[in-house]
Amino acid sequence: MQITDLQEEQNILPLFRLGFRPFFLGGAVFSLISITLWLLMYQGTISLSPYGGGYWWHIHEMIFGFGSAIIAGFLLTAVQNWTGIPSVKGKPLAALFFLWLAGRLFMLMPELLGTFVSSLIDLSFLLAVTYVLAKPILAKKQYQNLFFVPLLVMFTLANAEMHLASFYPQSVAVSYSGYAGILLVLFLISVMAGRVVPMFTANGTQTTKATPAPLLDKLANGSLLLTMLMLLLHPFIGFVPMFFGALLIFAGIFQLIRWLRWRPWITLGVPLLWSIHFALKFIWFGLILLGFSYIIDEIPSNHIWHLLTVGGMGGIILAMISRVSLGHSGLPLTPPKLMSLAFAFITIAALIRSFGPWLMPEKTLLFIDISGFCWLVAFGLFTFYYAPILLKAREDGRPG
Repeated sequence: MQITDLQEEQNILPLFRLGFRPFFLGGAVFSLISITLWLLMYQGTISLSPYGGGYWWHIHEMIFGFGSAIIAGFLLTAVQNWTGIPSVKGKPLAALFFLWLAGRLFMLMPELLGTFVSSLIDLSFLLAVTYVLAKPILAKKQYQNLFFVPLLVMFTLANAEMHLASFYPQSVAVSYSGYAGILLVLFLISVMAGRVVPMFTANGTQTTKATPAPLLDKLANGSLLLTMLMLLLHPFIGFVPMFFGALLIFAGIFQLIRWLRWRPWITLGVPLLWSIHFALKFIWFGLILLGFSYIIDEIPSNHIWHLLTVGGMGGIILAMISRVSLGHSGLPLTPPKLMSLAFAFITIAALIRSFGPWLMPEKTLLFIDISGFCWLVAFGLFTFYYAPILLKAREDGRPG
């Protein structure tokens, strides 16, 4: 689709020609920095005083720092294809990116501006993205895509609640607010997976596309949304672990049924497909096991959450940005061979982080180090191979 004038495009730095470029690269690099700092803080090797303390900062930055960057890059790129209206680029896109970057800086060093101003800067990013996203959708009256706007608003509310938890921990739980953010990201992944995974699977394997199952999609997505709302509203309605756990199990079962309908076993020869299906496996498996952890005390929910964050979120993000970056750069959907190693390492990171400390609590620090190392290898490989792609103009000369 010829959306942008080519001559105008040549005057824009390649990094800021479309949303996926700065936010995919920035998010990947930031994940490397934040995981490294967290490992060093956890070991006691370095002493930092980030906003909310080390525990708060780690949860927040991986969800609302790293996660929000990837979501912004994805939506700001997709909205151009949905509407046919040029997406944000050039100086406005650079301003959005530096607003996100400022949030990361002031969350790490809140003493520069103070906690209140730092929190306002952090919260303003997703609101700015929401505004930029809503304009073309409303202009084209594409109301089927408008639901991403309230979704970003809810993501901002979860972020705000987590900030409130740092000021009023007796009323708002840091963990529940952060977990609400995780489930919102998983909800977005679930919705987008229903839209694109059957098509990706059929095209990549030259097979027939799985028939749509609207009711199953509603059950899979709706149950996730309900679990998120239970956490987001916990200051007002309280929290009932047994009920929450049961709902998580149902959500996981619906995700499993849908995953099986997409025939993941036919994708094993295609890295950009099996990596997506492996990540989706962590979502349904993680939801079911996490649900049982809220019913059975012997299962440590704090470790099982990492099946969803490292394996589900991290895995699907790595797989999708590897695919989208190639497609929107005009390159064949054939990743560098070592990216298969990256996809394998993110899987190992999730398994070690979730099951290691559970089975051998005395070795928790070692397992966290190994898992963190695997994350660094996975996203380090992405950064190494994809930074040159994201930093230079498309080879076919087209905009984007």
